[in-house]
Amino acid sequence: MENKTEEEVSIIKVSSLTCIDLDNSDLHQSAVLLKQACLDSGFFYVINHGISEELKDEAFEHSKKFFALPLEEKMKVLRNEKYRGYAPFHDSLLDPENQVRGDYKEGFTIGFEGSKDGPHWDKPFHSPNIWPNPDVLPGWRETMEKYYQEALRVCKSIAKIMALALDLDVDYFNTPEMLGNPIADMVLFHYEGKSDPSKGIYACGAHSDFGMMSLLATDGVMGLQICKDKDVKPQKWEYTPSIKGAYIVNLGDLLERWSNGYFKSTLHRVLGNGQDRYSVSFLLYSRRIFSHKPNLIDIISQKSSFYQTCS
Repeated sequence: MENKTEEEVSIIKVSSLTCIDLDNSDLHQSAVLLKQACLDSGFFYVINHGISEELKDEAFEHSKKFFALPLEEKMKVLRNEKYRGYAPFHDSLLDPENQVRGDYKEGFTIGFEGSKDGPHWDKPFHSPNIWPNPDVLPGWRETMEKYYQEALRVCKSIAKIMALALDLDVDYFNTPEMLGNPIADMVLFHYEGKSDPSKGIYACGAHSDFGMMSLLATDGVMGLQICKDKDVKPQKWEYTPSIKGAYIVNLGDLLERWSNGYFKSTLHRVLGNGQDRYSVSFLLYSRRIFSHKPNLIDIISQKSSFYQTCS
């Protein structure tokens, strides 16, 4: 034990998370489970979500094909001022106090496409996406657009249970001003290398997401860790494993603010083990932050220009 660093000792176990069945007709029963999960860790699994394994596998295959392209080809779709497109390795720095350089990951962001005649066209997280050359990656855009819509559908289903868990009407979040045509980003990630916290090297530094909730799919390679209590020193980190057929969901800062701190967004990070690791993170915001909370979009824009989220 004396040869281990404090950081290594603090990683105590593999986390055990609540599993929410989205096919359960008793939404109130699911809400009780979800509420406890949100109070315990802010992370949980969802099963029977309706996203086929075939579509998920296809999305991951296309993601791998993109990241396998030469850097010169990927740089043709470099992330623009609307935060769409490719972000190279070390582009994001999530935990500057503990990291010696940017995250050992690369990403590609696909977002909500608003109408050019709409009132939010000039706002961040709107406007057309940028896509890889279809001659280079045929079918890539079609697969990603289909997966995006499926992930959005699942998040709206979770939002119903979330509303009940907060003692609200079941459709509280599924209104035009909240999740009607919501703002949402889907980010493909590729991690590589081996992390060494004692040297400040992370696949993805510690952070909390800044949206309402995030829906995460991974390729099964271990790496995601959560810290249930960020105020305890030293911080205790737990690995969160993937479960076949399930998605990992975590709360974001926006829901913490909406719930007046009752539900909390949770610190998480990724440690690389030398294997390539791929994930797809779907980050759900809300139109309300644009129509009623203009200060929040300024905060989100600043954070987005500084880093991308992960998992």
